[in-house]
Amino acid sequence: MTWQKKYPTIVLNRTIVVSVELYSWDKHKTITGYYELLSGEVCDRYGLTQMEYDILMFLHNNPQHNTAAEIVKVRKSTKSHVSTSLKKLENEGLIKRIQSENNKKHIEIVLLDKAELIVEAGINAQKKFAKNVLSGLTEEEIHMCINVFDKICNNAEEHLRDYRENANEN
Repeated sequence: MTWQKKYPTIVLNRTIVVSVELYSWDKHKTITGYYELLSGEVCDRYGLTQMEYDILMFLHNNPQHNTAAEIVKVRKSTKSHVSTSLKKLENEGLIKRIQSENNKKHIEIVLLDKAELIVEAGINAQKKFAKNVLSGLTEEEIHMCINVFDKICNNAEEHLRDYRENANEN
């Protein structure tokens, strides 16, 4: 008797049956690993942790999300890691916290000029990453991948939210 690989069967919309090789979901680790390799070179060059680098790049790429709470929420990071990293970045003169005059609890985070070289190196690493992982794909395929990945992430977020809500009710 030979062993046959069987994939879990998933029923979609009560009519579509799909067999999914769950191993393929672990392949995202390869993508993440390559990104961390490139960003790690920047971290090593400037003496940053991955979290500190990620926060600097996040603030650069998403200036509308410039509070600690937004960094935690959007990046799905822990409050303690973000807080610790922000303190070090501030001590290094890479960011500044500005307290709102109207609301003492609202503190915006801004990148300082000293962070410019790090951000520039980070942008170059991000460009190299995108160029390399998307090589060989057409523009249409790239857009399709982005759309499918967004849908998968939205589905996962919805089910996580449902799970947490149900767990809190019990």
